[in-house]
Amino acid sequence: MPHAPDEFLKTMAMVLGVAAAITVVFQRLRQPVVLGYLLAGLIIGPHVPVPLVADEGIVQTLSGLGVILLMFSLGLGFRIRELVRIGPTAGLTAVVETSLVGWLGFLAGRWFGWTTLESLFAGAAVAISSTTIVARVFEEQGIHQGRLKDLVIGVLVAEDLIAILLMTVLTVAAAGGKVSLGILAATGGRLLGFLALLAGLGLLVVPRAMRAIVRLGRPETTLVASIGICFALALLAGAAGCSMALGAFLAGSLVAESGEEEAVHRLVRPVRDMFAAVFFVSVGMLIDPFQLTAHWHEALALTVLVVLGKIAGVSLGAFLTGHGTRLSVQAGMSLAQIGEFSFILVALGASLGATRSFLYPVAVAVSAATALLAPGLIRFSGHAANWVDRKLPRPLQTLASLYGSWMDSIRTASVRHPVQGSALRRLIRLLLLDLAFLAALLFGSLLFLDRAAVLLAGWTGLAPDVSRLVLLCVAPLLGIPFCVGIIGLSRRLGALLAGMALPPSSAPGTLDLAAAPRRALVVTLQLGILLLVGAPLLAVTQPFLPGLPVATLLLMLLVVLGIVFWRSAANLQGHVQAGAGMIVEVLAAQMHQAGSPRPALEQIHRMLPGIGDPVPVRLAVSSPAAGRCLAELNLRGLTGATVLTILREGGALAPTARGILRAEDVLVLAGTQEAVAAATAVLTQESPQS
Repeated sequence: MPHAPDEFLKTMAMVLGVAAAITVVFQRLRQPVVLGYLLAGLIIGPHVPVPLVADEGIVQTLSGLGVILLMFSLGLGFRIRELVRIGPTAGLTAVVETSLVGWLGFLAGRWFGWTTLESLFAGAAVAISSTTIVARVFEEQGIHQGRLKDLVIGVLVAEDLIAILLMTVLTVAAAGGKVSLGILAATGGRLLGFLALLAGLGLLVVPRAMRAIVRLGRPETTLVASIGICFALALLAGAAGCSMALGAFLAGSLVAESGEEEAVHRLVRPVRDMFAAVFFVSVGMLIDPFQLTAHWHEALALTVLVVLGKIAGVSLGAFLTGHGTRLSVQAGMSLAQIGEFSFILVALGASLGATRSFLYPVAVAVSAATALLAPGLIRFSGHAANWVDRKLPRPLQTLASLYGSWMDSIRTASVRHPVQGSALRRLIRLLLLDLAFLAALLFGSLLFLDRAAVLLAGWTGLAPDVSRLVLLCVAPLLGIPFCVGIIGLSRRLGALLAGMALPPSSAPGTLDLAAAPRRALVVTLQLGILLLVGAPLLAVTQPFLPGLPVATLLLMLLVVLGIVFWRSAANLQGHVQAGAGMIVEVLAAQMHQAGSPRPALEQIHRMLPGIGDPVPVRLAVSSPAAGRCLAELNLRGLTGATVLTILREGGALAPTARGILRAEDVLVLAGTQEAVAAATAVLTQESPQS
């Protein structure tokens, strides 16, 4: 013990000194400092022949404080009401993404020849993104607020909850216990109940206490109290079986409710930055270049899987919840990495004897590789989103542009019409009930298959292997009614939601002008609902099923619906093209009367429901759009808004990619309110040359 302080100081001096020297060089080279921290960890780690070796235990302990303080700082930017607002869409996105990537990770492990348990732990490890890496890169690149940060942080918080469930289930599975829906439900209920209790009691105490402390006017007292609250709630969360990092995030949100979050953030930031640097150095210390030579192909394959799988999973989930093509792709590229929770999950498997020693360095290598890629992916996510938007077929571009406005209409309609909201909740309950029965049937048939085969063999005189095969054939047949019920309920649910966004005409004998948009929305929602319920079911049951029956069934359904989806998108494109022609005629007639275009736009909205609320924007002489074409502006790719038509002296024009815009042109925009507002800002800002 007398030498413990010396060892601690030696370790801190080595970690911070080497990290500072390397990051200065990286900043001179305009490279992300996160990469410098990883290199510093590699240098002072035990795996390279450099005479600088830090105490790994001390570094790991300090790095845990870095994660907690980073999560606390993130929480300062999110009040409880904001979490409630973004929670449903971010949660659904996280469910789709973690299910898809976890399933792919499990399949990759089995393909490598790993055991079922090793593949399970590998799938869980690659499913959870790194909050620490994302927070640090966002800080470096100046992404401090906005829809992208809200969505990404919301998904990360939901992933932390999912990671806690995974830890509980994998612990039971590794110990030889039976994993059941009851265990999942009990764990999830306990977790959500504790967080609700902690948030409820915290709202009564923490904001008032922080306001009283800040009024004292002593910055050091505010700093000590803030970090004390952070550590106390993190400790409570850990004692309840939750994530300490999640408890720290909640502590930050509660402090933010006091209204003093900016003052607290300024005080906490230097402490947070120091310990966050230690975290990244600790990751670099875990990299063993020599051990990885034997498993480099597994690490490379999982790195590719993480990057591509997370980009696809997050982008798909975010788009289906109404976030638009650009924001969805940006969120997917921002979350294409793994980190601290992955280490915890893999270390848990090793401590339980469920995994061999090679899996931990493979996970570290994947984390390091994705951390190296993270700054570049986030920096170029906007360009990638523009490229994706340009390469989409025209019908999909049209649907993507209008889908966000339809989702906005659904959200507002559910508040205005409580009867429809009640019907919506009833259909969701029925859907979840069918899903629970189907999952229970699958699990029950697998858990009791051997016992049932013995009983069947005794009754019928069949051989045990034949009895087992018969049961394997019969069990899926019993699940067909539940599958049919899920498909039917998804259709009814999609139709109800589409009717809320695009209600049919109530006048008898009138033409339903919203039919084409409503069909496209129904099919899109049905695809999303089936993916949302099918992906988790596939991820949970795949490790226990012979072959790929659930995956095959889900793939067949998605292919059929994909064909219907494409046809409905093509019909929607025809509807919008016809509508654009009508818009040109109506607005041209309005212009001849020298009136404002707004009454005509209101008439068009009534005549063509489903194209959003058209908004006119006039280009000033100083507008940066004057003298440029729509293809050069890339307005839809940047904002998500669509130009329906262009009003110019002498008439109305259909928009073309290469047509040059002029000053005093009036562009008629459609899309979500946020998309139209963003497009308006682009079109009306002062030109840099002016």
